[in-house]
Formats: sequence, C-alpha cells, structure tokens
Amino acid sequence: MAREGRLLVGILFGGRSAEHEVSVISAQGVMAAIDPDRFRAVPIGVTKDGIWLTPRETQAALAAITGERLASLSAGRQGPEEPSARGFSGQALTVLRKIDILFPLIHGTYGEDGSLQGLLEMLGIPYVGAGVTASAVGMDKAMQQMVLRQAALPLPHSLVVTWPQWQNETSAVVRQVESELGYPCFVKPANGGSSIGTVKAHSPEDLTNGLAEALRYDRKALVEQAIDGRHIECAVLGNDDPRASPLGEIVFAREFYDYVAKYEDPRTRLIIPADLPPKVSERLQALAITVFKTIDCAGMGRVDFFLTRDNQAYINEINTIPGFTPMSMYPKLWEIAGLSYTDLITRLIELGLERHQEKQRRA
Repeated sequence: MAREGRLLVGILFGGRSAEHEVSVISAQGVMAAIDPDRFRAVPIGVTKDGIWLTPRETQAALAAITGERLASLSAGRQGPEEPSARGFSGQALTVLRKIDILFPLIHGTYGEDGSLQGLLEMLGIPYVGAGVTASAVGMDKAMQQMVLRQAALPLPHSLVVTWPQWQNETSAVVRQVESELGYPCFVKPANGGSSIGTVKAHSPEDLTNGLAEALRYDRKALVEQAIDGRHIECAVLGNDDPRASPLGEIVFAREFYDYVAKYEDPRTRLIIPADLPPKVSERLQALAITVFKTIDCAGMGRVDFFLTRDNQAYINEINTIPGFTPMSMYPKLWEIAGLSYTDLITRLIELGLERHQEKQRRA
C-alpha cells in the first residue's frame, strides 16, 4: 500500500563515464536502503550512450542485470507509450520536474564534474551533494591541486601535461618529469576516477605509455610524485558546518590501488577504524574538513590521504560523489560513527533540501 506524504527521490545513475558500472552498484544500494516511510525512490538510469531511461525502463534494465557484480545499463523499450530518447529528452525533463529532490550517483564525468549540477540549478531542482563549482574542482585533479595549494595545504609534487604539449614537446615533457619528480611517479587523467587510466611509471617507457593512456580519457594528465605511505580516508558530512568521520585505511596487495584492487581483488581490505594515534587522527579529520570547505563542498565528500611512516600527511584528493554501496568506505565510516546506511541517506537528502531552501530564501 502506498504511503501518502512521502518525498519522491530521483536516483540518477549510470552515465557515459568510465565509472558507469560502479555507479549502478551505488544506486542499487541506495534504492534498497532508502527509508520507505519517508521516501519513494524513482530510479532514473542513463546508459553508456547517454540515453536517459524512464523509471519503467530503468527498472527493466536493472532487472536484466540482477546477479551481476559489474554491469551496465542497456536501453530497452517498454512499449510505444515509453520510448527511449537519445540524450536528455523532454520526457526526462518531465520526470525530473515531478520529483522532490534528485540524488545523483553518476560517478565521474557528466555526473560528478558540475555539468549535471549546472543543469539542475537551471531547472531549479533540489539535489544531494556539491554544487557546480565544488563538483568541477573536485573532479578536475589539476584544478583541485591548484586550489588546495593556494590554501597552503600539503600535496604531493605534480605536473600537468596537456594533449598539445604531449604531441608537440614529448621529449621536453619526459625530461621535465624526470628532473622535477623522478621515478616512480603516477600518471592519471586530470578528470577521472576509480584509478581508470592511471599508471605507475618506473621508467621513461612507462611514463610515455602512461601519458598516452591517461590522455585517452582527458585532454590533461596529472603526473604526480609517488608517496610511500598508507592510504587513509575520511568521510565528511554537512553543508556549512561539516563534520568528519572516524578514519579508515585501505590495504591492498597490488602495486598500487588501481581499478582491480578497488573492485575485483579479494585481497583488498578496508580497516575501519584505522589504527592511528589519536592526535594523528584528529589532525587528519581537521584537514579533511579544511579541504571540504576550501572547495566549498556540500552534502558529502570523501578526502583521501597518503600517510608516511613519520605520520606526514599528503592530500590525494577529495571525491564529491564517493562510492556509495553499503560496503563502500564512505557509508562504512559513518556506520562506525553511529549513523546507519539508511540514516545517512536520509541525512544527505535533508542537507540537499536545506541548501535548496536557503537559495530560495536568498532569491
């Protein structure tokens, strides 16, 4: 029996980025755990081709991949009354205008980079999470590091290489990396996630191959000093007065924390809470909140650190739409802080509504 007075929460997921499959898993987790007494989830899938599915088509696409761990959405038609449309259609707009708030779970480009948030702002639709600027800065690692360096926050040394530079000044780029960073170093797309397109370079040949790979995904590559340290993560929750979770540590068996280590290797472990001295934990929590505020984030953010043997912390990055399955680091950190997965979803929806209402009052 339908419960009256529930808010319609659009769960938007999938999308055209390389993190499509991860997004599908996050959405499945949220839809299964959302409080049914307060909210009704409206699933809105976006295929890898950029087709926005209707809720009915989305349900059918999800049913077709039940049991698969990493799978993508396909654009199945449900009948003449609900045809799929290429890209963002008038039909998709109608669905968005009917919901009370949107919960974006599209990781990576076209969902986490500010483009989706800009569309929602123009349409006046409330949504969960960071706004346009914070999303763009959070997604673009080169721009993010520039902003964080301006705030005098600790970061690994890095260089940005553009596609034209790589094409026209290949030898000069290699020499600059070797002179300023040395080996090993990491090469990654400036706009990307889940370590897709990331290579650890130990030699000029590795560097050359790594830049070619990273620049397949973005016009800018970030070449970064390799920090020998523990991988520590902190979840941040809130708007203007955010709070930090306990810390977690990721332990992996591969050479670095790549896509396989994140999603496929059973040897990867999340240690929650991380075994750290209280003063170190407090310092990292304060630093996570500073990063969150520096980019003007809202709702949620996960700040990742490298921590050396002498407890020197370096900021790896902030993710504005972190992995959100029940077993992901972000919800697990809040779980040990006493906030269940369901309650975390509720709180994020409340924060999104609060931010939208604040904008309306100013208007």
